Amino acid sequence: MSASGGTKAIVAALAANLAIAASKFVAFLFSGSSSMLAESVHSLADSGNQGLLLLGGKKAQREATAQHPFGYGRERYIYAFLVSIVLFSVGGMFAIYEGYEKIKHPHEITHWYWPVGVLVFAIIAETFSFRTAIKESNHIRGGKSWTDFVRHAKAPELPVVLLEDLGALVGLVLALGGVGLALATGDGLWDGIGTLCIGVLLILIALVLAAETKSLLLGESAGAEDVSKIESALVDGETVTRVIHMRTLHLGPEELLVAAKIAVQHDDTAGEVAAAIDAAETRIRTAVPIARVIYLEPDIYSEDRAAAGPDPSRSPGGPARPATQEEGH
Repeated sequence: MSASGGTKAIVAALAANLAIAASKFVAFLFSGSSSMLAESVHSLADSGNQGLLLLGGKKAQREATAQHPFGYGRERYIYAFLVSIVLFSVGGMFAIYEGYEKIKHPHEITHWYWPVGVLVFAIIAETFSFRTAIKESNHIRGGKSWTDFVRHAKAPELPVVLLEDLGALVGLVLALGGVGLALATGDGLWDGIGTLCIGVLLILIALVLAAETKSLLLGESAGAEDVSKIESALVDGETVTRVIHMRTLHLGPEELLVAAKIAVQHDDTAGEVAAAIDAAETRIRTAVPIARVIYLEPDIYSEDRAAAGPDPSRSPGGPARPATQEEGH
């Protein structure tokens, strides 16, 4: 994901949510609608979430240190995970509590034009924000479905904004339906039901975001397309004859670690092997520019050892087998 594209979507969402939160709260004060109160808190929480995403992006730009030699790219994952927690607690749980209270103690909505007018304005503003997020996502989504894009994106900002804006639009429709039914029937119970539905929706979205960002925090490999490009770039057919095994790991959305054991000719000199490794690293970075950290280990290919796996002497959780002189570089 381009940093500028993600930032543009976040800023658009932040501007829309701040304006919407203020208008919803004014509508709540005049009408007493619990749906409007839940929606104003939801928009305020969303504004805080966009602030968290911007803060995470800023912190991720720090230079690597001796204590953190691979940099701070994962800060973006941490702050995206915090967004899911805020959305669950401040947004979803508050709306469920407010909906329960309104169902238990319903009251008539007054000054109906305030909530209806604000909800229509909010739908227009959220549509603008959602359209911006879709436009920026389409630059990098390629031929993936929206589900695959959200599930497999390595940069968390756009999927987070997309789901937040989608949830906001659906929540606004639910709020408008609850207010409309309450006004049509004269029964404030419908306003409470609409608020309850908003809370359930926000919690479901928060759970999806938490699951996806947890996977990124644990560490995900490169996508299948990038893995294929790296494998093709490694082999030159002369000195490097094949990839014995390879591991990739995202250190951040735009920084990839590549570790591979590669097969070289048994009669190559140390100088030839070193030159081949340097050339392979250059080819990898050309094919996949985000491959910033690369470790290559030369070895003599053996079918028996390859069939045994990447490290047959290592038990799960146990210490790694030290490299022999033949395997090391």
